[in-house]
Amino acid sequence: MRSAIWTLTLGIAVSATATGASAATFFFNTGGPDGRLAALSRPGSTGAIETETADDFVLDHTTQLTSATFTGLLPSGAALTDIKNVVVEIYRVFPKDSTSPPSGSVPTRVNSPSDVAFDSRDAGSGDITFTPGLINPSFTAANSVVNGIHPSPGEFTGGEGAVAGEEVTFNILFSKPFFLGADHYFFVPQVELGHGNFLWLSAPKPIVAPGTPFAPDLQAWIRNENLAPDWLRIGTDITHQGPFNMAFSLVGATVPEPASWALMLAGFGLAGAALRTRRRIA
Repeated sequence: MRSAIWTLTLGIAVSATATGASAATFFFNTGGPDGRLAALSRPGSTGAIETETADDFVLDHTTQLTSATFTGLLPSGAALTDIKNVVVEIYRVFPKDSTSPPSGSVPTRVNSPSDVAFDSRDAGSGDITFTPGLINPSFTAANSVVNGIHPSPGEFTGGEGAVAGEEVTFNILFSKPFFLGADHYFFVPQVELGHGNFLWLSAPKPIVAPGTPFAPDLQAWIRNENLAPDWLRIGTDITHQGPFNMAFSLVGATVPEPASWALMLAGFGLAGAALRTRRRIA
């Protein structure tokens, strides 16, 4: 009897230890907009080519991403009802998911997003629910990149100048969560409007509190359909203003590793064996 009780207690303890040690809340944040840059990021639609702006994050463990936020500009006077669709893509770091060697039509592909997306979610397919919130009806970014996205040797444009609009934060719930292994990734949100463009706003680099600093913190990249599969560094290649981050956050939870699951199942097995032994003794 004592042996059975001890085994039961041990099994429960092992299971609890495995669960507690392997699951934790994940939160990442680059901080709020710094007013330095606004970059186009939209899915392709009739009369508008796809443009993607990307910024990076790191996962130390297998993680389920369940929600996100990102902040950008809508045109001045735009209504939130003018938002037609939201897409979120996840890219890995080149040369994963890519043709290597690259084409050579951009200065470098080192630390860029890969050629093709690793995974994606689309509100139009029911993968995402989004709630936009107006933060500031009049916000100005000192520089912008919208159309000036060109292969070498014409990549440097200096940007397209200051732009003003409505500062809006998108709160995203992934109806179909992302399951991502430990790795370095790029986050790419895209917004389709009925009229005008959504521009994603930059955030401080290096990340400062209340953001979540990490290393290496790569810079923001951009491309459109005409440049794909290649990417350009917004700050280093296009504007020559130094590297940028973009304003976004991610929320989720780590996923138990196989060893933790095995330990947890072993604990439940010990507990079950103890209960069966106890019944036979009784």
